[in-house]
Amino acid sequence: MTRGDLIVISGFSGAGKGTLMRALMEKHSEFCLSVSMTTRKPRESEVDGREYYFVSREEFEERIRKGMFLEYATYVGNYYGTPLDYVEKMLDEGRSVILEIEVQGALQIREKVPDAVLMFVTTPDIETLYARLKGRGTENEETIMRRLGQAAVEAEMIGQYDYIVVNDEVDRCADRMYAMICAAKSAPVRNAELVETLKKDLAAVLGNKQTVKGEQS
Repeated sequence: MTRGDLIVISGFSGAGKGTLMRALMEKHSEFCLSVSMTTRKPRESEVDGREYYFVSREEFEERIRKGMFLEYATYVGNYYGTPLDYVEKMLDEGRSVILEIEVQGALQIREKVPDAVLMFVTTPDIETLYARLKGRGTENEETIMRRLGQAAVEAEMIGQYDYIVVNDEVDRCADRMYAMICAAKSAPVRNAELVETLKKDLAAVLGNKQTVKGEQS
């Protein structure tokens, strides 16, 4: 069985990552979503086990000590992490797993899983980003400015991603994301076994040709 692909999606807070992922998964059933764990408080519309697993700081740190995360990071004073066991199980079963994680965690995964596909979601401009954060109605101006400050830090690391995704219209953007994921499957780093087989076969053919030529001489 072919092992599944690991798709990592990051982006500015308020850029619409969650909405895009839901649209992508509604259109394409081959993906499954890994739910992250966090120590932040749930928003009014969020459900434990759906958007995130919400745990205490003490429980999260105990899981860190036990090595139970594929990656973890802090963002605006809270821990976020990806439970390892579920991701490995899905990949081994040939499913492609989507992770929505912060930049720190995404770059940890790039080191551990070089063939992971990294995608960064942004709004078309910062004015739109500010308007979306404001429109949530869940955060005060001080928190919004903290999120924009974090966005400035994240912007410095966008160049380490495979693709940038401009979320202008959800359906169209989800289709572009799917096309990017399909294209990424053909990258040499994600076909290392095929590359090695081609090299070995070529070496064998060329070696046989040299042997035959030598015998004829």
